[in-house]
Amino acid sequence: MKPTYPYNQTYIWLITLTAALGGFLFGYDWVVIGGAKPFYEPYFNITSTADQGWGTSSALIGCMIGAGICILISDKLGRKRLLIVSGLLFSLSAIGTALAGTFWEFNFYRIIGGVAMGVALNLSPLYIAELSPPEKRGKMVTINQLLIMIGVLLAQLINWQISLADTQLADDASFEMIAASWSGQNGWRWMFAAEAIPALLFFILMFFVPESVPWLIKNKDEQPARTILVRIGGEEYAQDSITEVKTTLKEGDFGQVNFRELFQKRVVKLLGIGIFLAFLQQWSGINVVIYYAADIFQAAGYNLKQMMLNIVVIGGVMVLSVFITIFTVDRFGRKKLLLIGTSAMAILYGLIGYFFYIDLGGDAVVLAVLTNVMFYSFTLAPLLWVVLSEIFPTRIRGAAISIGALAHWVGNFTLTYFFPVIRENLGWANNFWLYGGICAFGFLVIYFVLPETKGKSLEEIEKELVG
Repeated sequence: MKPTYPYNQTYIWLITLTAALGGFLFGYDWVVIGGAKPFYEPYFNITSTADQGWGTSSALIGCMIGAGICILISDKLGRKRLLIVSGLLFSLSAIGTALAGTFWEFNFYRIIGGVAMGVALNLSPLYIAELSPPEKRGKMVTINQLLIMIGVLLAQLINWQISLADTQLADDASFEMIAASWSGQNGWRWMFAAEAIPALLFFILMFFVPESVPWLIKNKDEQPARTILVRIGGEEYAQDSITEVKTTLKEGDFGQVNFRELFQKRVVKLLGIGIFLAFLQQWSGINVVIYYAADIFQAAGYNLKQMMLNIVVIGGVMVLSVFITIFTVDRFGRKKLLLIGTSAMAILYGLIGYFFYIDLGGDAVVLAVLTNVMFYSFTLAPLLWVVLSEIFPTRIRGAAISIGALAHWVGNFTLTYFFPVIRENLGWANNFWLYGGICAFGFLVIYFVLPETKGKSLEEIEKELVG
């Protein structure tokens, strides 16, 4: 039986919420593009499917760059420094995108924001996992997902309110009318600019939190690591934690990163699981709902202002759904929730495709989409990052989780960029049935391959999976 430690709950929560601001900024940056899309496209006169795909997905190129940077240097420089840099890049992107005068400038600053997104989505959950007690880790990492969803909701609310501010714009405004309106000229700029305030706050606050404890021990900074652990859970917790971390490190592992370990047979298997889950989370199709919500609801028969409100409702469902994960992830486990999510999404995509096939549209599509978003938001969305933060060895965890994050962004980019072309060739019904098939396949892989990790320390998981 494990000892009970006197945890400093306030300190743990302050660390978690500060790091989770990176998740909040990711969530905002992730979806702000969807609400701004109906307005910046007329401004830049974007009419081709290629340009539409590029405008929506250009930030994802930056996300891949950010994940690549983390592969190379997150185990060398630490988590904290890179998260500080991401806060600065979020700030630059928000201001630069808002002031963009050309489509080239717009995408340039979106890519800078993408680098910040790639770093934050990668390192915020990893940092939280490495500083959280084992029995609280699932909940604390899920807090990052909650902040992501709150960022999503806030972006959608701001987009909606800014769109309502233009009282002169008709609900059925044409492309040219939108381009000439206040929303088309300036409204969408404020949607991006609003992110600068929390971005600067994140940048400043990250200077006041500690570095990752396993990273400090790995780099022979045991005394500051001990000080942090004592503050988290007392002297006994500090000693037990340091001993556990050290047992997973070989003498040659201290102070360096051995990338050759990434190619060891057991690590390759874990990387395969991580990469598969990353692609599954993206190719489950949810980002089509996020990025192209306006197009989906337009096809279902809604006008411009109704579409903006429906997008806000999606954000509200995403936020509320994460509370399910917070209260169940350390009780039911990661695997069971992932099986529930993938099976439910497969069924719901089948229904959504059927609704489009029979041209039903309207409230039936909205209800099915919202239910699908709910299952995604308390299963695949948060649990990918919980699993990735747990299954990799301490000595290469930063590089390994970054590979999973890179796969996540490759999946995100390919899904988002090619969606307009896929939609044109397959149609709405077949497109959603495709995502349903992917979710069904994901269910089978998770059932037969994914190990359960709930309630175990990172070091215990490492011993079981890698040895």
